[in-house]
Amino acid sequence: MELLYDFLLSFFLLLVIYLSHHFLLSYKNRKAGGNEKQLPGKTGFPVIGESLEFISTGWKGHPEKFIFDRIAKYSSDVFKTSLGGSPMVVFGGSNGNKFLFSNENKLVQVSFLKSVDKIFPSSTRTTSNQEAFMLRKMLRNILKPAAFQSYIAMMDNVAHRHFVADWERRDTVVVFPLTKSYTIWLGFHLFLSIEDPNHVALLEKHFEVLGGGILSVPIDLPGTPLNRAIKASNFITKELVVIIKQRKKDLAEGKASPTQDILSHMLLMSDDDNGKFRDEDDIADKILGLLVGGHDTVSPFVLPLSSILLSCLRSTKEFTKSNWILRNRNLQGTFREAITDFMYNGFSIKKGWKIYWSVSSTHKNHKFFPEPQKFDPSRFEGSEPAPYTFAPFGGGPRMCPGNEYARLAILVFMHHLVKRFRWEKLIPDEKLIYDPLAKPEKDLPIRLFPHETY
Repeated sequence: MELLYDFLLSFFLLLVIYLSHHFLLSYKNRKAGGNEKQLPGKTGFPVIGESLEFISTGWKGHPEKFIFDRIAKYSSDVFKTSLGGSPMVVFGGSNGNKFLFSNENKLVQVSFLKSVDKIFPSSTRTTSNQEAFMLRKMLRNILKPAAFQSYIAMMDNVAHRHFVADWERRDTVVVFPLTKSYTIWLGFHLFLSIEDPNHVALLEKHFEVLGGGILSVPIDLPGTPLNRAIKASNFITKELVVIIKQRKKDLAEGKASPTQDILSHMLLMSDDDNGKFRDEDDIADKILGLLVGGHDTVSPFVLPLSSILLSCLRSTKEFTKSNWILRNRNLQGTFREAITDFMYNGFSIKKGWKIYWSVSSTHKNHKFFPEPQKFDPSRFEGSEPAPYTFAPFGGGPRMCPGNEYARLAILVFMHHLVKRFRWEKLIPDEKLIYDPLAKPEKDLPIRLFPHETY
């Protein structure tokens, strides 16, 4: 009874906040007047908005349907909605991509949903937007393509151990949980030099819970996805602080190498602005962001690559034809925020408004890619995609800094898979769903046939 009372009270307070915000925006829009066109679209139910419909299209395997239905209904590539507790404007199409990429840090900046600030509270009392900017600045040298060349041997070693432990001497495997374990193990090894599989498994369990709360309705009550994600984040952060303190001690005593991993680089790198070194809590914030970003960058690609290549590819030369996967099975979009008032397509976008950038509005659009769901490796041979239509890693100043990391992790994984086995899918037409990242409905079980010569 007490839990029900708390839930109703929280819902009522959120409803009041939402309605107050809605009426304030309406008043400002009426006051602005002029010849501005009103943004088409609707914000749905209070607090929840259109989040449930957005999520449900992903569960059904067609997350782009949410976007395309509204583009068709409103005859516009830009419209309003409400997702994750935040009213926002959706930008789609190649013109939307060009506008956002060209105006990063001029008219718009990276932004996150309310749930993200709750799950990843900053130790420095900065917002998640500021944290993302500082992390990108810190890693501009560490994540250069040339730097990753030195990590190839380590990635190869992690992949070898992964396949020996979880794939070899087995008749069947379930691919999806294994690809997630691989990406998490790789991240912990590259960022923190953690090799103990039991330690990785403990942290992996909490990562799964954390990921489930990122796009949830922002209601922090016991048992909700957001509440569980906050607890998981706190647990991982405490573990990271212990690891960081030990590494500082080892570096001081000469027991650790200054270049052995990204953690050592971060501990020995002073802030460019004030020359100070970051404390343990701040570095734990950054490392957690890297681990989540690395996992979310690689997993959506490793899994669909596995799923498609399990059916279609039999040799490493086919890796160059992976743009189909990057176009069809990447992240569905990211968030921005208007940092000043501006006009777009005759619509007035106000400072502070949230913006959702839809990747699938071009990647799965038949105008840009005929038969977009069809696997056609020759599609990219001889001609490049039209400008601003193919953006698996974003574009402009917000180009994903981990794109080379993702490509290397995928290629190393597939190299080990192809040279060890041939295979067959046990569910030939298994559907991919999105929750919010891509996953096979039945976790992709396969039968393995080891190569005799390996």
